[in-house]
Amino acid sequence: MSDDPAFDINETTYQWCVRAFSFLHDRLRINIKVHDDDGHIEAGQIFLFNHFARFETIIPQYLIHQATGDFCRCVAAADLFEGNETFAKFLRSVGAVPTDHPGLLPFLAAEILRGRRVIFFPEGGMVKDRRVLDEEGRFSIFSQIDRIRRKHHKGAAAMALTLEIFKKRILSVHEAQGTERLQRWVGALGMDDIDALIAAARKPTLIVPANITFWPVRTDDNILRKAAELFGGGIPDRVKDELLIEGNILLKHTDMDIRFGHPIAPGIAWNWFERAVLKRVFEGIDSLQELFALKPDQGRWVERMVSKAMGRETARLRDRYMHEMYARVTVNISHLASRLILKLLDAGLTEIDHDRFHRLLYLAIKNAQREPSIHLHRGLTNPEVYGGILRDATGGLEQFLHTTTRIGLIDVTEARYRFLPKLLEEHAHHEVRLENLVTVYANEVAPVKAVRRAVEEAVESGPTMDGAALARLRFDDEIRAFAWCQEKFSRPRHAKINDQETATKSGEPYLLMPESANGTGVVLVHGFLASPAELRDLGEKLVALGFAVIGVRLSGHGTSPWDLRGRSWEDWLGSVRHGYEIMSGLADRIFLAGFSTGGALALRFAAERPANLIGVGAAAVPVKFRNRNMAFVPILHGVNKLARWVSSLEGLMPFRPNDSENPEVNYRHMPIRGLFELRRLVDELTKRLPDVACPVRLIQGTEDKIVDARSAEIILDKLGCDDKRLHMIPSQRHGILADDTGGAQELVISFLTNLASQEPEPASGPPTSPPKDAIKEAPGDAKAALGETDVRTAV
Repeated sequence: MSDDPAFDINETTYQWCVRAFSFLHDRLRINIKVHDDDGHIEAGQIFLFNHFARFETIIPQYLIHQATGDFCRCVAAADLFEGNETFAKFLRSVGAVPTDHPGLLPFLAAEILRGRRVIFFPEGGMVKDRRVLDEEGRFSIFSQIDRIRRKHHKGAAAMALTLEIFKKRILSVHEAQGTERLQRWVGALGMDDIDALIAAARKPTLIVPANITFWPVRTDDNILRKAAELFGGGIPDRVKDELLIEGNILLKHTDMDIRFGHPIAPGIAWNWFERAVLKRVFEGIDSLQELFALKPDQGRWVERMVSKAMGRETARLRDRYMHEMYARVTVNISHLASRLILKLLDAGLTEIDHDRFHRLLYLAIKNAQREPSIHLHRGLTNPEVYGGILRDATGGLEQFLHTTTRIGLIDVTEARYRFLPKLLEEHAHHEVRLENLVTVYANEVAPVKAVRRAVEEAVESGPTMDGAALARLRFDDEIRAFAWCQEKFSRPRHAKINDQETATKSGEPYLLMPESANGTGVVLVHGFLASPAELRDLGEKLVALGFAVIGVRLSGHGTSPWDLRGRSWEDWLGSVRHGYEIMSGLADRIFLAGFSTGGALALRFAAERPANLIGVGAAAVPVKFRNRNMAFVPILHGVNKLARWVSSLEGLMPFRPNDSENPEVNYRHMPIRGLFELRRLVDELTKRLPDVACPVRLIQGTEDKIVDARSAEIILDKLGCDDKRLHMIPSQRHGILADDTGGAQELVISFLTNLASQEPEPASGPPTSPPKDAIKEAPGDAKAALGETDVRTAV
């Protein structure tokens, strides 16, 4: 068969297909992500893939060619080669071989010796329901032809095992100096010389299982199905299913994760007697065909015994690589949500509150993150994607609910999710992807015990988990978000700016818990361009006094100026909100302390009157700036946006240098977008200051070189609270709180200590402060009666 020119790979056609695939990939809406950090593609000779969609059978060989430069053989369904000889010729020219071809396995083994790679789909067809375990937890799939469950195909295992034995035969002949036999094999295999044959025999035969995971799977109508129906009339249900599912994968934003597993060598566990028998048979083997021809019920007794032993090892190897293949599934939120739904149904629950379901799903995500054997989709490793799930259906859950409600699996009411009877109904093989995606998703991760355990533990622990435990999980998200952003913005394209940065202190958020807590927590909010490290010294003092402290990291800060460039002031406020929500699980009452932009955000958040807020301490809050060029920031920001729209440039001036007072903490490069967002924040703050109801202390340097000192006066006048005071500190520096200039930190601590010692008062309802004019004009006794509100104090 090796001499059959009909199966020669046409390298020109193959290369053309690789280029065509690259062209289409860049224009379709499928995002192919290859996971092969350990270089398993380079090491492997035999590759195995699961099978969910037809078009995925054409992708692996091109990815392998791009990674190694080698050509691949792919075992394809025999019916693809029937009916159209032109198409069959094309398939053969790009390495495809039909499953029913005589001498298939010897041919493929020989191709590996010749330097090719071989691809198998051991499921033997599309497993649309993704069910690969039987009732006893053993690997099997449902045969559409025989209408029964069967084991996965063993072809790849048989070929690997037999090839490894033949390689040992080559090497034994070489050691015995059997040059004539070696030369015959060189000619039969079409190799250059004996050295090439020996080099191929010394290479380990490695099987690399890989898993292809698509997400999300959509059932919406698309242009492919509409066109087929328009031009082809009525279409069979099987074709409709494939046009809808696979058309949506190609035409709508879909992630295709291809994860390569650890290479598996076909080691053979022979007993002493089998080894002796093998040696006897081994010495008579003269070709690959002879090895593959051994049958358990034919030939001499020694050959039958060897064949049975090889059959046993083949089944063991098959089960091993199928386990590795399915363990490589890329687990996404739809998987966890589906397992959770079925778990709740098993417990007899047919409906559940939104908040409770979201909480259980969040706990399942956090449990899964702790399992090293689970390979998570990037949406479950980035808290910026999934973190909001405790508040609403974000992070892919919204799309999952859209699909499952549209096909009648879930009913979403204002406050509850109702699980409908259709979830438990059986569906035909070609219908299940359209009718019950929950089952499909749940089946796909069923082989991964750690996934099942993550969901089960979430259901068990959810009802008893207290606020403090949940808060610690959410703080873990803050650490993960920092690590995610740090990695994302440390790529080569960011190096020119990053390499000039001067910050040496960690930009990571921190949570400081006192040995003896006093029940009050503090949320520290750093300034623009800085990181949580800016107020760490103040945090250490506070925790020593019994206050729980969280140093929040404003979105885009503490990592790279590139990170900040893509953030809005609403993102920064979201960081403050996250920190406040975390502290709400650790303390009964909460105090906000912020510096500069952090102070502005603290006051803006206070305007929302969150529960249990007792006060705000804010230093050097900007409303007016010393630098008059700030007036031109909106114009420059608009020019940068225009430049990005009409060209590949990042803008005319995406960054400007920052001469910082604290270079060990601050960015050296300031994104123009960041300045624009700061201006927007200031505008928003001035509108919302009248809504602040809690006590406030403002601290401002008299000769601040960044913030016009008049800012503090403006803020004080606009604040809607009764208990407010401004402390002016003689200083030319901006960073008065971090530097503890003029006792700024003690002013905050004293204010906080006084508030913490008082009985808590609700900070809700409209502001109750008297008109500003009445306070300014009141005599001293009247001011005293008002609790010294609106007093400007020089320190």
